[in-house]
Amino acid sequence: MTTRSIQAQLLGLLGWVAATSVFGAVGGLASANDTGFYGSLVQPAWAPPAWLFGPVWSTLYLAMSVSAWLIWRRHGFSSAKPALTLFFVQLSFNALWTWLFFFWHAGGAALAELIVLWILIALTIGMFWKLHRVAAALMIPYLLWVSFAGVLNYSLWRLNPTVL
Repeated sequence: MTTRSIQAQLLGLLGWVAATSVFGAVGGLASANDTGFYGSLVQPAWAPPAWLFGPVWSTLYLAMSVSAWLIWRRHGFSSAKPALTLFFVQLSFNALWTWLFFFWHAGGAALAELIVLWILIALTIGMFWKLHRVAAALMIPYLLWVSFAGVLNYSLWRLNPTVL
């Protein structure tokens, strides 16, 4: 277990929030240029309204940040390097999905990439579980939301074959 001052721990938390937010912002750039694309799609009756995605993703990114911070705080980056590296890999895939779906309108490719993302998140949870169970548990809502996003992605792709 790594011992750090309260100040170092708080700076570390801010660093993890900032790092995770950068990936969220990179993905967000694709949907920021959306100009109503999501709303223009034929939607299943259970599809959430567009305004809901921002608050959900903000909450999930905060939970992911705290999760990674807990791992870093307990083990340090060098001792938890495989788990924290996988954390960053899955964040990269998360950002890529937004570009595939919203910017390039590639529904099938986005769905395939989302399956890979789901696997990466599950692997991250598994690695985190071995290091810090609360950190792993904080990633579960993210996995559930990505599962829901996969079903939604598939439904939108099937309902809008000429657009996606």
